[in-house]
Amino acid sequence: MFERILNELQEKIRTRQYVMTTHAEEEMDDDGLSIFDVESVILSGEIIERQKDQNTGEWKYLVRGEALNRKIAIAVTKIALTGKLVFITVYRE
Repeated sequence: MFERILNELQEKIRTRQYVMTTHAEEEMDDDGLSIFDVESVILSGEIIERQKDQNTGEWKYLVRGEALNRKIAIAVTKIALTGKLVFITVYRE
């Protein structure tokens, strides 16, 4: 359903055009996830939900995929006005 968007997110990973929020980094640490795990979630994943931010009107995408250890994680992402992929938060399922 969101194949075009997923392809865009995956291309941002391949070309290293992404940033992590402080919140996302803290959640990664709490769940024992590395940046490589988060990249794997996007590259192996699927968009399971789209949400509209009530404050900014921007679309956020929840991507469910496998970390390197094959455990399932969710990445909440958006495309910033700069064109970069932003990781809002990441957590293990």
